[in-house]
Amino acid sequence: MLHGKSRVARLVVGLAGLAIVAGACSGGSTPSPSAGGGATYTIGFSNSFGIGNGFREEQLCTAKAQALASGQVSSGTWTHQKEETYPQLQQIRDLVAKNPSAIVFNPLDKEALNPALDEAQAAGIKTIAIDAYVTDPETINLSNDQVGYGYVGAKWLFEQMGGKGKFYYMRGLIGHPADADRHEGVMKAMSEFPDIEAVPSVDGVDTKWDPTTTTNLMNDFITSGQYDQVQGVWTSGMDSQVVDAIQAASKPYVPIVGADLKAFVGYLLNKDGKHDGLKGIAVYNPASVGGAGITLALKVLNGEATGAVTKTVKDNAGNDIEIQAVFLPTPEAYDNVSDAGKAKLEEVFNADLDNLWPVSWEIPGWTTYTFDQMKACKGPGE
Repeated sequence: MLHGKSRVARLVVGLAGLAIVAGACSGGSTPSPSAGGGATYTIGFSNSFGIGNGFREEQLCTAKAQALASGQVSSGTWTHQKEETYPQLQQIRDLVAKNPSAIVFNPLDKEALNPALDEAQAAGIKTIAIDAYVTDPETINLSNDQVGYGYVGAKWLFEQMGGKGKFYYMRGLIGHPADADRHEGVMKAMSEFPDIEAVPSVDGVDTKWDPTTTTNLMNDFITSGQYDQVQGVWTSGMDSQVVDAIQAASKPYVPIVGADLKAFVGYLLNKDGKHDGLKGIAVYNPASVGGAGITLALKVLNGEATGAVTKTVKDNAGNDIEIQAVFLPTPEAYDNVSDAGKAKLEEVFNADLDNLWPVSWEIPGWTTYTFDQMKACKGPGE
């Protein structure tokens, strides 16, 4: 999610062969035997900014489902509220007060939560950041390769544009760690295509990963006449809203980069017969990182190898900070202009998902829940 200075997301680490004993902090809550012979733990989960965002909603459900499927979690506190109504720093502190075995969280900032994370670790609580990194050295960071996400979609788009022209640059939540890493990936692709120009600028526009904000931005862009001057659109996962706005304005499509969300994948496959001529690419971005985060937390609690490595990143002041990092598979991307891409889109499409949820609802090797468990969105004891 955050800043382009990050070098963390360039490294893709497998589960095997890169083990460390996770966490410099001492053990959390003492485990007790469960009926299945394993250990029973409690989990705190913070998913600030989650309401109304399909990725965050599915992420929460995968975390609950994995906690249930693991057989090692007795209960959880699942915080899923917007930052402006319940700041994440307070969310973490409230979770610390409940003394869970581990706290799994999707951070809105790479440094702002560190004071609360220190408090958690002082209490013996393990801390796992998912989907974006924090600079706290005792937290283990588990994320998708967000730099790769930005790069692979932008490179495809610029090739579709013939290596020249303008594209509308619609970012996610500017200031968020994943957004900054994606921005780094887009800038890397732009450096390879010097005749490509970002509109309104290389800083892009802030969709806040919010569907309504995205729709309004796209409508204004079309009404202003600027859409007629671009040859492509890059979005940070707010994609079907862009397509809908273009269609509602009876404008011709330009190539569009989006995420592997159910609605956008369906549009690319023209499942409803209403999207003839749409060209685009869906970039893999599994919200199931939520479930993977629970798996990683349990590895830490059980004293198992995590696959984490030490990586140096920059803090907000530009200082080098060493963090512990684990990475999920390099992002794939599926377009609808190649036979291989269309075949993969057909393979991953799932009509039973909510429209704004990623089709990548599981991560082999990291999640063990069933589709029905994920859809039920129930954790242990719920």
